[in-house]
Amino acid sequence: MAAIAHVFTIRRVAQILGHDEDLLWDLSDQLEPEDGKLWVYDIDGIETPAFSDFGIEALRGNIRDQLDPTG
Repeated sequence: MAAIAHVFTIRRVAQILGHDEDLLWDLSDQLEPEDGKLWVYDIDGIETPAFSDFGIEALRGNIRDQLDPTG
């Protein structure tokens, strides 16, 4: 697997996928670093999840499974 060269914040992924950021927060709880979910830590204790391209695809799968379980 190639090294991760960039990630997208959850806010940007919500925009890309056209879904609410709160929904993605809930669905991303199921993802781990090996699924493409990372944490970005900023000053003042601010942290946000971020996703590799693979992580975005994993979120798409979670959305499909949770919002349209029939497929």
